[in-house]
Amino acid sequence: MRLGIAEALRKAIHGEMANDENVFCIGEDIGIPGGYGGAFTVTLGLEKDFRERIIDTPISEIGIFGAACGAALMGMRPIADVQYGDFLLCAMDQVVDQIAKLRYMSGGKLKMPVVMRAPVGVTGRGAQHAQCLEPYFMSCPGIKIVAPATAYDAMGLLRSAVRDDDPVLMFEHKLLYGSKGIRAESGTVDASSEIPEEDYTVPIGKGIVRREGEDVTIIASLLMMHFSLQAAEMLEGEGISCEVIDPRTLWPLDLDLILQSVRKTGRVMIVEESPKQGGVGAEIGVQVCEHIPDYLLAPVTRVAAPNTPAPFSPALEKLYVPQPERIADRVRAMMEEY
Repeated sequence: MRLGIAEALRKAIHGEMANDENVFCIGEDIGIPGGYGGAFTVTLGLEKDFRERIIDTPISEIGIFGAACGAALMGMRPIADVQYGDFLLCAMDQVVDQIAKLRYMSGGKLKMPVVMRAPVGVTGRGAQHAQCLEPYFMSCPGIKIVAPATAYDAMGLLRSAVRDDDPVLMFEHKLLYGSKGIRAESGTVDASSEIPEEDYTVPIGKGIVRREGEDVTIIASLLMMHFSLQAAEMLEGEGISCEVIDPRTLWPLDLDLILQSVRKTGRVMIVEESPKQGGVGAEIGVQVCEHIPDYLLAPVTRVAAPNTPAPFSPALEKLYVPQPERIADRVRAMMEEY
């Protein structure tokens, strides 16, 4: 069966709730009959089978994550939903000071099996509904961070996250959901996958090589992974061979996979939708430089959004978000100079 990411997440949540009565969902507008099923249809219809475990809240992210934290301490396995990833910032104390730290502060005696789902990405909604917050939370010890770019990975990582005793933050790109009808997004990219009928998981902390190559290693997640594959396709006709790595998990990072690729190619480019300043690319790039500097044939290159808030204008958005052509241009420049 072929599913989009929203459908795959919905099916995975349904299965986990059916298998474990301690699993429940909590968020704004996630189970209103006749509603959308959250902002992007992921929980659509789940209230029909699990009315008491699809908990609609007031508009209060502090309440959502505070309740999820307390429930996890008491043995439940909450899946907490924010309508837009930006709204995680409304609950930073609960997420960063409580959920992320209580297992550590208890010496491992307490478990914190909270899954936090957060849509990210620029989609015509302006600066307060467009942020890619991965860099904020990569600097927060105690939280595992996953970022599925395909429906197969979305289902497998969600299952792994629900079953994990540590908190897991799942970033989902709005243009990859594949939502239909009134919640369909303009500019969406097909991230659908063939989904096996049997139960499977994708391990947290393991990346994947999406395309093998010899000249340049491109590291990218979410929408940027798809754009990097498009750029690699353009460059193949010019005799430039790009290896594209999808980390899938941003923390813990699969550094072994990345280093193995860079040892082969000697060149590395990190592509991200968040601003370049203090970004994911900075962390990955310095890890490469610290571990295998002698293998680098060129300086580590980053392709990212500029250090400004996301614009609202559609024309400016296209300049703001790295496009496949821009990625390809940077690879060409790297190959010509080094």
